[in-house]
Amino acid sequence: MTGLSKMKVVLLSYTRDADEICAAAGRSCYSEKPADEIIGTGNPEKTLNSIVGMGHYSVIEHAVFTFSVSGVSRSLTHQLVRHRVASFSQQSQRYVSLNKPDYVTPHTIADDPEISEIYKKAMEDIWDVYSKLSEKVPVEDARYILPNGCTTNITITMNARELLHFFALRCCERAQWEIREMAEEMLRLCKEVSPTIFRDAGPPCVTGPCPEGEKSCGHPKRVKKH
Repeated sequence: MTGLSKMKVVLLSYTRDADEICAAAGRSCYSEKPADEIIGTGNPEKTLNSIVGMGHYSVIEHAVFTFSVSGVSRSLTHQLVRHRVASFSQQSQRYVSLNKPDYVTPHTIADDPEISEIYKKAMEDIWDVYSKLSEKVPVEDARYILPNGCTTNITITMNARELLHFFALRCCERAQWEIREMAEEMLRLCKEVSPTIFRDAGPPCVTGPCPEGEKSCGHPKRVKKH
């Protein structure tokens, strides 16, 4: 795909009945019975609201989610891998030859015909150089010319606790647009399969005041509604 790449986010795998399992794990901490004898009893929403509300986030680490993400830029994944409590498997530019221009075009560039044409020409020139280099040197060396906008695919695994932290940072209006779009789609998928754990997930302004201070986007009501 050339130019505007289409981001694709798929929830590959997740802990089934995550709300029930995490609630049972939490109740087992205060019971003589183990989690396997408690699961399915009581109200998981009430249990998680109480335990997580007290700041005991360890119980939701038992829920794990794996996503397949494609059509995103290397610029996005450079930000993504800063989240250390996670597992990542990314497409290799060393072993995968990128024969055709395949890159992400930011909306701000795509919306301006003149700038968009300059951007497109620059990308085509880069790939032309990459192609010529690949004929003379190993692909692992030719790839040094490739841009941050180059598309990639990546597999992501996080537990629910880290996902809450991830969503708090990356669903924020101040997050870079591409990773924010990915995070919002990941959150949508998580809410479908685990509505209790992720009920209030998102930027901090969803449930309270914005912690950004003078750097706030200034639109907490709009963000909360979204």
